[in-house]
Amino acid sequence: MHPAVRFVFVLHDHQPVGNFDGVFEQAYLDSYRPFLDLLERHPAIRLALHTSGPLAEWLDHHHPDYLDRLATLAAQGRIEIVGGGFYEPVLAMLPARDRIAQITSYTRWLEHRLQTKVGGMWIAERVWDPGMTQDLAAAGIEWTILDDSHFKAAGLTDDQLDRHWLTEGDGATLAVFPVSERLRYVIPFAAPEATLDHLRFVAARRHGALAVFGDDGEKFGVWPDTHRTCFSEGWLARFFEMLEANRDWIEMCLPSEVVRDTPPAGTVWLPECSYREMTEWVLPPEAQLACVAARTLTTGDERLAPVARFIRGGSWRNFRMRYPEAGEMYARMMAVSTRLARLRSAPDVDRAGIAEAEQALHRGQCNCAYWHGAFGGIYLPHLRNAIYTELITADAAADRAEGRTGPRLDATQGDFDFDGRDEIRVTSDMLDCWLAPARGGILYELDLRGPRHNLLATLDRRPEAYHAQVLAGPGVARSIVDAAQVAKFKHEGLERMVRYDRTRRKSLVDHFWDVDVTAAAIIDGTAAERGDFAEGAYTHQIQRTAGRGEVRLSRSGNAWGIPFTLSKTLSVRPGSPAIDIAYTLSGLPADFRQHLAVELNFAGMPAQADGRFFYDAAGHPLGELGTHLDLPAADRLGLVDDWLGIDAALSIGPASNGVTAGIWTFPIQTVSQSEGGFELVHQSVVVMPHWIVTPDPLGSWQVAFTLTLGGRRSSPA
Repeated sequence: MHPAVRFVFVLHDHQPVGNFDGVFEQAYLDSYRPFLDLLERHPAIRLALHTSGPLAEWLDHHHPDYLDRLATLAAQGRIEIVGGGFYEPVLAMLPARDRIAQITSYTRWLEHRLQTKVGGMWIAERVWDPGMTQDLAAAGIEWTILDDSHFKAAGLTDDQLDRHWLTEGDGATLAVFPVSERLRYVIPFAAPEATLDHLRFVAARRHGALAVFGDDGEKFGVWPDTHRTCFSEGWLARFFEMLEANRDWIEMCLPSEVVRDTPPAGTVWLPECSYREMTEWVLPPEAQLACVAARTLTTGDERLAPVARFIRGGSWRNFRMRYPEAGEMYARMMAVSTRLARLRSAPDVDRAGIAEAEQALHRGQCNCAYWHGAFGGIYLPHLRNAIYTELITADAAADRAEGRTGPRLDATQGDFDFDGRDEIRVTSDMLDCWLAPARGGILYELDLRGPRHNLLATLDRRPEAYHAQVLAGPGVARSIVDAAQVAKFKHEGLERMVRYDRTRRKSLVDHFWDVDVTAAAIIDGTAAERGDFAEGAYTHQIQRTAGRGEVRLSRSGNAWGIPFTLSKTLSVRPGSPAIDIAYTLSGLPADFRQHLAVELNFAGMPAQADGRFFYDAAGHPLGELGTHLDLPAADRLGLVDDWLGIDAALSIGPASNGVTAGIWTFPIQTVSQSEGGFELVHQSVVVMPHWIVTPDPLGSWQVAFTLTLGGRRSSPA
């Protein structure tokens, strides 16, 4: 007979693709290594461990002895190695082909490196979709864990969650363990005795009951103050000692043992879901606050308590609606995935190139940059940049697999971002330009194929539910990890930096301002938009001429109620790093006098950093990339990023009325939350050439400029 309670302890260690090497190393020193050191000294403690693929690869390169120690413990039956998608994708985001490939490739890697069998998997962010069951089974997975909220949403009650269940899809079955939310909150944030009390409660309810803990390993050393709690103050040692001292009624089990030895409670069909907090974070701010308020009401009214488990927020997929930038990354990822699916069945392609492209695609599916909650996520530029680097790399490898080398040019259109309207893609051997005619005719992605960098991996400033806490100021806002603590403000004056964008922070965004508008009004967002072009729909034409691909975008709109047509043309040449852009305003009345500004954004080129700076027509430095410039007459401005090897030079010809452009520059900075508190994050650099437009005798006005995206120039002395 089993002891009174069986305790399954599952840890999930993860660092995302693109995270800084120093962050990996610090997490290893603060959490992963000391946890393993302590585990080895307590032979009665048994647990299941999931190490995400990006972290496992890093450990294999930097600390292979750590993986060797895991292999030894697995051989001894002390730990069970848990698989998953290789590069920690949210599986619900992927087509079935990529789900199965991610899981099977990581299972092979783990079984080869650690010489152990992998039968279960960690589902990233516990984002579940019932349609995944058959894919997981096809990938050889026998069990997984999900939050108890998934089971409660299916109608199960607490006393039914002390055992594992089966779920089924398309005739395939999978064992599923419910993770206790109570244990997630007390480990390691309450005294170890709180866990003992909960296990005692579960045991008293049914002899041989199952209690499951599953959560981030970073809670043991990486999260704020947890290294001190867990190791310096000895919380984790006391926790292990407590479990060892109560082995007469607490049995630590590995998930595969439970599946093998104990029949499931039955079969349950779980709805689309994630953990409770995630379903709140995906909602817009007002809805998010309403959802939290509804849950709070149920805790204070015993009449509502039975319905609490049915109060759920939104679907994880809607992060792509909440953050259009996430939708853009997803659409780019799907374009690569679809291309590779076609190439896999094509004859005469290089299979090694396809394999390289597939690995880069999988790395570009790492989930962390696609959403935002209690931690930085999509707000962290280096994570977004890393996703695009991998997707551009995958396209480059696919080109080589197809034998596509040398100067070339393609221009295609289609509903690339799944919004029901066509976008345009112009690709050369050097550049990849994506335009959205229906959304202001903007350039929303600009990939440099050499550096493998998307200059438009920007992020708009938008409301967040926690901004009310920021606006309350230091000393009032509460911690996102522990509401009993005052949140840390990582920069001074954050409460004065909360701003929201009315239009996208992309390129070729067409603004009409008051003639006497100031740079300060543009920067602080008080300037009124006088035209309907920045977000209006443009018609489009794609033309191929000798050695050039052109996209012409036109809109008949108005500024200050005055009707006219704005046309802009983007031209790309094979083998050239330059984009030629021409603007024409036509149908203007003779007395027309308006202020046109064309917004360009440059992302991934940080401010206040060495080797990143503006320069003028003579090559003289004008300051780091966070500098506010107000150049009254300028025909050239450059931006350099020595780290990326990018030199972006904007050359502007005189307008048809003889006016030389003015140029404004300023940074876009967001106020967001992270595990360390609230912080200011640089997202992009705005470069905004602007003109006072007056017509010629035929009622038109023109200007042309060129953006050349060449290699690195020398840093200033």
